This record gives sequence, C-alpha cells and structure tokens, in this order.
Amino acid sequence: MERGAERGPPSSGPAPRGQAAASCGLWEMRDRLGTGGFGNVCLYQHQDTGAKVAVKSCRLELSVKNKDRWCHEIDIMKKLNHPNVVKACEVPEEMNFLVNGVPRLSMEYCSGGDLRKLLNKPENCCGLKESQILSLLSDIGSGIQYLHENKIIHRDLKPENIVLQDEGGKIVHKIIDLGYAKDLDQGSLCTSFVGTLQYLAPELFENKSYSVTVDYWSFGTMVFECIAGFRPFLHNLQPFTWHEKIKKKDPKHIFAFEEMNGEVRFSTHLPQPHSVCGLIVEPMENWLQLMLNWDPQQRGGGFDPETSRPKCFVVMDHILNLKIVHILNMTSAKIVSFLLHPEESLHSLQTRIEYETGISTGNQELLLETGICLDPRKPASQCVIDGVRGWDSYMVYLFDKSKTVYDGPFASRSLSDCVNYIVQDSKIQLPISQLRKVWAEAVHYVIGLKEDYSRLFQGQRAAMLSLLRYNANLIKMKNNMVSASQQLKAKLEFFRQSIRLDLERYSDQMAYGISSEKMLKAWKEMEEKASQCAQAEDIGYLDEQIMALHTEIVELQKSPYARRQGEVMESLEQRAIDLYKQLKTRPPDHAYSDSTDMVKIIVQTVQSQDRVLKELFGHLSKLLGCKQKIIDLLPKIEVALNNIKEADNSVMQMQGKRQREIWHLLKIACTQSSSRSLVSSSLEGAASTSAATWLPQSSSEHVPHPLSSMATPEDGEDFIDVIEENLNYLDRFSSILQEARQEQSNSMMGFDWSWLK
Repeated sequence: MERGAERGPPSSGPAPRGQAAASCGLWEMRDRLGTGGFGNVCLYQHQDTGAKVAVKSCRLELSVKNKDRWCHEIDIMKKLNHPNVVKACEVPEEMNFLVNGVPRLSMEYCSGGDLRKLLNKPENCCGLKESQILSLLSDIGSGIQYLHENKIIHRDLKPENIVLQDEGGKIVHKIIDLGYAKDLDQGSLCTSFVGTLQYLAPELFENKSYSVTVDYWSFGTMVFECIAGFRPFLHNLQPFTWHEKIKKKDPKHIFAFEEMNGEVRFSTHLPQPHSVCGLIVEPMENWLQLMLNWDPQQRGGGFDPETSRPKCFVVMDHILNLKIVHILNMTSAKIVSFLLHPEESLHSLQTRIEYETGISTGNQELLLETGICLDPRKPASQCVIDGVRGWDSYMVYLFDKSKTVYDGPFASRSLSDCVNYIVQDSKIQLPISQLRKVWAEAVHYVIGLKEDYSRLFQGQRAAMLSLLRYNANLIKMKNNMVSASQQLKAKLEFFRQSIRLDLERYSDQMAYGISSEKMLKAWKEMEEKASQCAQAEDIGYLDEQIMALHTEIVELQKSPYARRQGEVMESLEQRAIDLYKQLKTRPPDHAYSDSTDMVKIIVQTVQSQDRVLKELFGHLSKLLGCKQKIIDLLPKIEVALNNIKEADNSVMQMQGKRQREIWHLLKIACTQSSSRSLVSSSLEGAASTSAATWLPQSSSEHVPHPLSSMATPEDGEDFIDVIEENLNYLDRFSSILQEARQEQSNSMMGFDWSWLK
C-alpha cells in the first residue's frame, strides 16, 4: 500500500514519522519497550478496561523488500500458537492504520522484560541461577522445535528477542521478532543485524547455504551466556575478528578465551564460577558441544535413530528429565546432590546419603521446607517436585537425630583463583578489562555468601516448623491425657462413694440374715485397689513439664534469631554491586586500578556471615533441644495414658463385678423373701386349724369338742388358759411375719439403685 493511502489515528493527530502516538482513542501509550532495526515496540493500555498490548510500529521508511519482510512477519505471527512464542492479537481499531507504509503488529504484553535485561543485572554477572537456566532451556527449546516443525527458521535468536512473562507465579520465556525468517544477503546482514552479530551462526557471515542449525548455534550461545555470564568465544572481540581464530576449533570445544600474551586457549568444559549442579555439568557440556559445532552439517548431532528427532533435543530432554534431589546437610552446611534412579526407595537414597555424609540411616531426619518429614513408605521421588528444577529453587534438609548441638565445622564457600589473587594483595594494579572479570567473580562470591546463609536459614525454619508439628502432637496427646485423667477421676469418685454406701447398706441388711464374708472381703479389696488406681490420674508432673516446654517454644518463636538476620550482608552485597557498576562505566583503555574497596567488602561479608551463622546454629541447637525434649516426653505421656486406661478398665471391671454381686444379693433376698412368705402362709393355716380344733365351736349345733369326752382334771381351768396363751402367741407370730415381710420390702425399695442405671 502506498504512503498516500495511510490514515492517521482517529482521536489524536498523526505522530511524527517513526514515533508512536502518545494516545490513540482510549488507548494510551505507557512505555517504550524496545527499539529494533526497523521498528519501535510500545506498551499501550486501555483507559477503561486496563487491557495491555505491545504494539510494534515501523520507525523507518522501508524498501519494498523490507516492507514485504515486515508484512511477512505479521502473517507468520498470526498463524503461530505456542506458549513459548509471543502471540499476535488484533490491532485495536483506534491504532489500525499504516505507519511508514506498513501495518502495525499487536502482540501480547510480557511484563518481565527481555532476557538481556535479566543478564545485564550485576547480580547475574557470572550467570543465572540453575533454575533460571533450566527454565530457559525448556521454554526456548520447545519454542524452537515448534517453529522448525512449522518450517520457520528464526535466525535472529538473541537475549533481546526472548521476553519473560509471569504466568501464575511461574516465569515463562517467549520468542519474539520473526522479522528475519527469510533469506538475507550479505549486505543486509551487515546493516540489519547491527548489535546482534555475536549470536549469528558462522555460515550466515560466510553467505553459505544454511538450515535450521543456524538457530542451534544462536540457542547454544545464549544458554552458554546464561550459565557463565558471557558468550563462549572471545566475547570481548567482534565476530569478524574472532571468527578467524575460532573456525578451526575442535568440535568438542565450547569455550575459548585469550591469555594476557594474546594466545587463544580452548576448553571442552564450562568456565568457573557458575551455578550449575555438578550432576548436570557434564550432560550440559555434551549438549553445548552439539549446539556449538562449527560445522553446520554436524551441528545438532543429526537425527536420533530411535526417535527421528534432532539429537540435540533428545539430549536436552534428557537433561530436563533428570530427577535430582539436592540435600543441605545442616550439620556441615554442605549441599550434596543425588541423581535418583527410577522407582528408587527412600531407604536406598538414605544409604547413599550415609555414604556421603557419615550420618547413619537411623539417625537421618530429612525435612521438606514445610517441616514435614519424608515418608519412608513412599519412593525417594517424593523429594522432587514435578516442574520444579534447580538446586536453588528446592532443597531437602538433613538433620542428625543423634545431635542436638550443631557447632561445626561448617563448609565455607571457596574463593575463585581470581578473587583469591586480589584478596592476597588488594593493592595490586590490574587493567580495567581484566578487573571487570575479577570483580564480577567477587560480586558472585559476596552474593553466594548471602545465599548460603539464606539456605541455612530456610533449614532452621524447616526445623522450627517441624518443632511446631511435634508440639502440636504433644498438645494433642496432652489433651487426651488430661481428658482421660479427668474421666478416671470422676469414675473413681463415683466408685468410692457408691462402694461406701453399699458397704453401709450391706451392714444394715445383715440383720435379716443375708450376708457373704467373701463378698464383703472382695468389696473392701476393691476399695483399696481404687485407691491404687487413683495414682494413675496424677499427671501434674507431666503437665508442668509440658507447660515449661511450651513457654520455651514461645520464647524461641519470639527470638530475633527466628527471623532472617542477613541485613548486613544484603547491604554489603549492594555495595559490591555498586562498585562493579562503577567499574563497568569506566572505559576499557589502558587504565589500571586496585581492588582495595572490593576486598574490604569481601572481608566484611565473611565476618558478617560468621556472626550470623554462629547465631543461627545457636538458635537451631535450642530448637533441636526442645524437639528432643518433646521426643522424650511423648513416650512418658503414652505410658501415662496407658496407665490411665488400665486404671479406668480396672474401675469399670470392679464396678461391673459389684453390680453383678448386688444383683445376686438381691436375688437371694427375693428368694428368701418368697420362702418366708410360703412358711408364713403354712403357719397361718396351721394356726387356724389348731384354733378351730382347740377352741369351742360357736355353731348352733354345739358339736362336742373332741376333748370334751376326756376327763377333766382338777386343774382343767389352767390347761385351757395354756391353750389360749399358745393361740395368742401364734397370732402374734403371724403378725410378726407379716410385719417382717413388709419391712423387708420397704428396706429393699429404700436402697439407692440409681448407680445401676
């Protein structure tokens, strides 16, 4: 489309050519995100919805060929859909007009900036952390494979074309700028790739035919820089200079540096210092050897016969799939790492830990950051979180259960040769170019000391969380013990009262002839045994120990040493970074300088770390001492609980036995009562018959008494009086029996039988 067909923004007049408008309707420009060879990328935000987009606008008058290239990038972007390639989106209507004869490109906004911004941070002067490196390797490796599967060669992969986005707390890397996914002639390379030549594959310089392997070279160069903090081959020289020196390198060489005498030295290994775990170093070096092979035909390793995929991506996946557990030995402050075998048991891992640390498997306590102890029933893979990589992001903490006082010796971070050189003589004069590398390693060392403390503090925090878990279990058991003790006390009180009452009533009813010496003896023995059971409810001594321990734990939580004490080291770290920044601004001419100020910071940081570590391990020893007290208390509480339960069972058994005996007594009483009723009835019948026999009949028939025919003795009147007296006694005896039955019935009903309910 010709320039005459361009239309300006509808709500604000056209901006100067090549410049983005401050606002387009409701879309307001918030920031300039970057400037490339042809365009500017700016952040726009909608005033009402708050939506954000990154808009790329052309800043130069383009040739027809470059206009086609620009439009081709937009077409490519609209077709792609991958989490590691920035997505194109619809250009807002207010901005949907041509700028310098080409349309705008609207993309998702990534708020984390680009990889160059991250690498330029002074704290990353010796490379990124392992977790960041592996995350980049995974994301950009996946994005490159996607592009290649879609027949797209990026050819301009570099830190500036990798942006970072925070998605749910996880940093995701995305590839941007597909403007050079077409053939470029030599002239275009020299003008269009200004500032990015360091990442170009050698064949692009030599105007040779190329393939997807050009992206391998760029990707390998980026990853090397993320590991080491600088590019792999003579990073201080321009590409056209170092190409001639590097082109004949061995295929396995991944690093080249220049000695003070100008001699170029090669290496197949990663330079120190870096943050990559030892278990990953060798496979990472093997991968870099594939990616940084000078020969484009051999670069990448060809295709893997089993998977039909490029070998470099197979090796990359192998690195990313390694299950590595990183363990911080809190007794020595040393990190040990283990490559887990498939389905390896925790016991197997502990055996390997014992070999490395000397701590027996029985004395090992492995804690996660949450203070949770590893489960021996689960495999060792419980130490690894899916999707979380890098020893700097996740750690398991090892404690020795046989020790409660941790007093060293502790492993200290070693100085690199360069840093040790200036520490030995801080006033030695070095060229600024060389001093930059030395001071970068010094900054790395100071930061490392602070991070070493931070990891140990996390270990102390895990110990505190573990202590609180033990304390929670202790409180739970204590509450169970107190509850059981109170229940036993109540049952004993009831038992004592009821047995005393029963003994009293037993004595009262003995007047009726119901008794059992054996039962009485058993009841008195029960009373004595109840007194013995009362001893189990006495838990005051344990309660006092628990309360004292609880107070001690609260004091430990309130202690200033329970909080991070690294403020001094953080301040020293910032001072080291500021010194390094100042050095980087100085021109790398023939000027020299000493390292007095930087060495002072190193010494002060070491001294500060010694102080805070002494405080940390002192506090940690108190935590472990409290935990051991809890461990010692738990079996005592368990014993007390068992004693209370046994006493409770004894009381209940005695109560049950007494109940059975009382019911048996009641049965006997009822049986005897029935027997007496029968006897009484028989006696009353007999008395009536006798009375009818011995007393004169009052009937009108005047039946003669059987004795009337007997001769009446001279004392006959006295005999009749005796009979009448006997009959009176018989009536009185019947009345007494009746009263006794009634009284017995009332006596049984008068007992308190409520305890049987």
